[in-house]
Amino acid sequence: MIKLGVLISGSGTNLQAIIDAISAGTLDAKVVLVISSRPDAFGLKRASEAGIPTIGLSREVYADRDAADALIARKMLDAGAEYIVMAGYMRMVGAPILETYKDRVVNIHPALLPSFPGAHGISDAYNAGVKVTGVTVHFANEAYDQGPIIAQQSLEIREGESLESLEARIHAIEHRIYPATLQLIAEGRVTITQDRKVSIT
Repeated sequence: MIKLGVLISGSGTNLQAIIDAISAGTLDAKVVLVISSRPDAFGLKRASEAGIPTIGLSREVYADRDAADALIARKMLDAGAEYIVMAGYMRMVGAPILETYKDRVVNIHPALLPSFPGAHGISDAYNAGVKVTGVTVHFANEAYDQGPIIAQQSLEIREGESLESLEARIHAIEHRIYPATLQLIAEGRVTITQDRKVSIT
């Protein structure tokens, strides 16, 4: 079993998917702490209802980003977290977290990286008129959305499909692929090679 610390900013649907997978026995993990960049994030309620300790950080805490990240890293270590899971966390993590949890910070992105990085991956892909998009799970590093890719799943954009429909289908993939990828990590099957690629055994 791996112990996970989860970072959120909003409703926490990917957090809920992780909680549900643990409850279903398909993810051999325990969420030991959930930290939100917003104290009013609904995901904190999801965590509390699952009996998971939570911390909600205020905007003032983030005035000094390095100090905020150092606080997060310390709280995660104190809770016993072995991996940091970003689940809709809308801030870039910096050196205090990345160095404390080297190659152990996992992120999910709603597009097929390296295409359409950034905060609007779904709408950027949709507005670009591409026929295929998808979801990426990757290790976070100091370059935004450029860390080693662990898993991807593609999705065809239907002719005439609305953005709302595409968003719903992307999120459905996220809720499956994230717990499944974390299970690979829990099983010790995910390693990073010398050339900074991900190997899955």
